[in-house]
Amino acid sequence: MKGGRPTFRFAPSPTGELHLGHALSALTGWKWAQRLEGRFLLRIEDIDTGRARQHFVDQISDDLRWLGMSWEQPVRQQSQHFEIYRTAAARLQGMGLLYPCFATRSELKAATAQLPDHPSDPDCAPLYPKLHKQLSSEEIAARKAAGQPFALRLDMDRALDAAHVISGDDSTAITYTALDESGTAQLVEACPERWGDAVIVRKDVPASYHLAVVVDDAEQGVTHVTRGQDLEAATDLHRLLQILLGLHPPVYHHHRLILDTDGRKFSKSDGAVTLRSLRESGMSREDVLRLIGEL
Repeated sequence: MKGGRPTFRFAPSPTGELHLGHALSALTGWKWAQRLEGRFLLRIEDIDTGRARQHFVDQISDDLRWLGMSWEQPVRQQSQHFEIYRTAAARLQGMGLLYPCFATRSELKAATAQLPDHPSDPDCAPLYPKLHKQLSSEEIAARKAAGQPFALRLDMDRALDAAHVISGDDSTAITYTALDESGTAQLVEACPERWGDAVIVRKDVPASYHLAVVVDDAEQGVTHVTRGQDLEAATDLHRLLQILLGLHPPVYHHHRLILDTDGRKFSKSDGAVTLRSLRESGMSREDVLRLIGEL
């Protein structure tokens, strides 16, 4: 902990406006930081440079200030730290844990369509069918020379073996510490294998969300990660990456979700009610706090 103080963060992606679910997530971390006399950081996760927009970055700050929140400066933006992610990926690659995948979306869709009862990862995407896992070094070199774009995937079997070796005990389960609503800690057993050979470096940028968030939390000295229950499964993969990269793990708290009238969590993609629209309709900060059960 920097200066011995607990450190929390809120890390939205500037690909849309904040909605009620974001408000709960931001306020949860901020209130815990206040309660524990800790630090609170705002991080802009704009690694998706094709979709990130500066006006959303500005809107995020406006919305959070309207909610009565403050944070330390400067604000970290992922797009300014690509070299750090390249270094982390190179370390994993040097351990023999990453391999190139040239498969297109259509190839992946066609391959999994032919597999009955093919399992999915926690994001409901079909597990990678390992199309290019056994490519020879010559074929890989030829594809690269031809300019074929590729992602780097984690060899999950090798990664799990390496993590157990690093931990010093082949039988040791991968675990992390989670806090419930009262702040009581419990040890949770992670199951990173349910992600399969996950993408660690995207085709278009030098990291995936999973790699970037793990590196950022370590770089910023984040000690407590508060985020929604919809990201609880991601913690399994993040904990594995922390072990492989030798990073100290934060404590996690996966808070409740805000659901719409159909029982679905709010999402940017389905036109969820935004904080800006609520403000413009005349709602007050207190009104929003009541809506999300924080007042």
